[in-house]
Amino acid sequence: MAQNPMVMVSFKDIEHDEPTRDAIHKRCEVLAAEFHEVTRFEITLLQEGVGFAAHGHVTGKGEDVGAQAGAKELLPAAEGLLDKLERQLRKHHDKRIFAQRREAQRDAMRKKTS
Repeated sequence: MAQNPMVMVSFKDIEHDEPTRDAIHKRCEVLAAEFHEVTRFEITLLQEGVGFAAHGHVTGKGEDVGAQAGAKELLPAAEGLLDKLERQLRKHHDKRIFAQRREAQRDAMRKKTS
């Protein structure tokens, strides 16, 4: 269980925005508290056309997910990215948890019918 995952926020060819960086760090801490297997968040923010793009990668024990999002403002792009990463983490987490439960239920039924 990772208590303090590493959060790396990069601003590529744009000015650093501390409120955005702080918001990303806070959201990553919330995600890490919910998904204990996560050890590292890598978030890259860059300007793309008239808007901004956000690329992210999350790694940890049994986890390796990535996503990207875009928006006209920097913070909404980052929030959209973190929403996508949360959905993917939840999907992988639930798949792992419920697969174990289904297997346990199958074993119980096999023992019951034997």
